[in-house]
Parts: sequence; structure tokens; C-alpha cells
Amino acid sequence: MAAKSRSAPATGEALGGVTLVLGAEDLLADRAVAAAVEAVRSVDPGADLTEIDAVNLAPGSLAELTSPSLFASARIVVVRSVETLPAESTDAVLSYAGSPEPDVAMVLVHRGGQKGRSVADKLRKAGARVVACDPLRSYELPGFVQREGRAAGVRINDDAAGLLVDAVGSDLRVLAGATAQLISDSAGTAITEEVIRRYFAGRAEVNSFAVADAALAGRTAHALEQLRWAMRAGVAPVLVTSALASGLRGLAKLAGAPRGLREGDLAREVGVPPWKLKTLRAQLRGWNSEGLALAIQAAAQADADVKGAADDADYALEKAVLAVSRARQH
Repeated sequence: MAAKSRSAPATGEALGGVTLVLGAEDLLADRAVAAAVEAVRSVDPGADLTEIDAVNLAPGSLAELTSPSLFASARIVVVRSVETLPAESTDAVLSYAGSPEPDVAMVLVHRGGQKGRSVADKLRKAGARVVACDPLRSYELPGFVQREGRAAGVRINDDAAGLLVDAVGSDLRVLAGATAQLISDSAGTAITEEVIRRYFAGRAEVNSFAVADAALAGRTAHALEQLRWAMRAGVAPVLVTSALASGLRGLAKLAGAPRGLREGDLAREVGVPPWKLKTLRAQLRGWNSEGLALAIQAAAQADADVKGAADDADYALEKAVLAVSRARQH
């Protein structure tokens, strides 16, 4: 049985075998398919490529797709959406997976989930090499950014990677594109927090988190300065209250986490990426349970105010920032 793996096929490894690309993260699936094609064409540049949706795969067509080509010595067959494979074609695919042609690379793309799960399990048992393409958890995203940088020979430190995730969100394709742009413009130099802030100074997420971070650290004047800048930049008030609430929840979870946990386990317990723990620990100094409770109440009231409970959202936010910052024991 093939073991689960996130790695791409090595040169020529896909040829003469079946690769099951399994998971709902489209970017990772696309990269896995491209890697399999590249692996074959590195051995045979003229390899023939055929792509088909599984729903259109008739029982008798598999033999035709995997038969020797008149124009190429090797063939690559990519079958997408294997979860939609017709029941009458399943046996043919599983039989092929157990005894693949030596000059054919078959890549089966399955989005995971319950639909067609039995087919994926049977393919794994039949010997298909599995490339896992599951969506990344939030705490894994900064690591993804750093791996993108390492692959291009550019260092991206922990804080910069986390800030980039805050700036562009969790969509992996968007995150990869933003990272690629930064790498392209970096000319090989390290990417730091300052670089991220310069590129994404207008992004609402960065601005709202800057307000929250300053308030939670007890830097009242700086928090108010960041808030006024964010309001002038048109940041939606609800983003600021969301950032405050998110930061306070993180502090409360960290304060109540069991002692002695390893860093990765602690990050999962708190619900943040590992790089964020350093920031939370620094912010937690000076907070006690009473202060956290008061701050959480203030953030909740501000959230209600900016959603219509108060006439002046800007005043409600300023009041909340002051209340949160002052709830911290200096």
C-alpha cells in the first residue's frame, strides 16, 4: 500500500504507475498534476497527454486511453473528478491500478470528502501512489509562505509570513500569488515585516490587526493613532472589532491552556499558527483574568455598537480601544 504523501513524483516515478491526487485544495492538486506531467516529460519530452473528466470515462475507453500511442513512446492520462466516476467504470480503473502499463502515467484527481471515498480507498489498496492535497489549517499557512520562499531561495521570517497571511487571507492561490510577487520584487533579499507592511499598507486586515495588537499590548497612544489612520483609509469598523475580539480570544485561550504542551500542540489548543504564540505571550504579560473579562465585554459592546446599536461608529471604536488598552494591568 502506498503511503500518503504531499511530495511530487520524482523524475520518471509517475511513469508506469498510478498517482492519486487526493484532496480539496485546488492549488495543491494542480501542482501535483503538473509535477507528474513534468516528471514524465523530463524522461520523454514527447509524451502524449490526455485529460478527461471521470464522469465521461466509459468502461471500454480506459483501454484505448492507455494503449500505446502511434506518435509518442509514453502517455500521460489525467482523469479529473474521480469522485464522479460511473459505477460501471470503477472495476476497470481499479484493475488497471493493480497492473498499470509501463509506458503510461495515470493521474487520478479526487477532491476528497465522502463522495467516491470507497473508490479512493480501493485505489490506495491497489497500490496507487497518493499525493495528499488537503486544505491547509490556519496555523499551517505561514509555513506554506515560508516554503514558497525557500523554493525560490528567498528567506521569509516567521513574523513576515504571518503578517502576509493576515494581509491577504487564507485562499491558497491568492496567498501563493502574493508570495510570488514579493519574491519577484525582492531581488533575492530576505522578506521582512517592513516589506509586507509597505506592500499591503492599504489592506484592511493589516490595519485592523495593527490596531488590535497595539491595544492588547497596552500602547494606547499608538493604538488610537492606528485606529484614526484606519478610519481615514476606509477600514470597515466591524473589521476592527473582529480583530480585537480575535486577539482577546487568543489571549484568553493561551492563559487557560494546560501547562507543559509542546509548541505545536499549544498552537492547536489556542487556535493560532505557531509563529503567533510569541506575539500572544508578549501581549499576555500584564493581563489577568479580570482584565481579560472586561476587555472582552468592551469588544463585544463595540461590535454591537458598530452594527447599529450606536449612532457614531468611530466614537464606539475609540471608546473600545481605550477600554481594552486600560483593562491591561500596566
